[in-house]
Amino acid sequence: MPPHPRQPLISTDPTVRGGRPYLTGTRISVADVLEWLGSGLTEADLLRDFPVLTPEMIQACLRYSADRGHLQY
Repeated sequence: MPPHPRQPLISTDPTVRGGRPYLTGTRISVADVLEWLGSGLTEADLLRDFPVLTPEMIQACLRYSADRGHLQY
């Protein structure tokens, strides 16, 4: 599926990660990134452990999460 219009670094596809939003060009879900950050890993940790990630991808996950929270109210 194409990326989200407001978040081009994030895509959804029912055949990838059970349809959960993921980072375009990877199989890393937005939820994975948020859970890792929530567990105490830093952006530097993620960039070191997952070389495919970029700072822009991590920021896109945070923006996506913030946007979803506002859309639910």
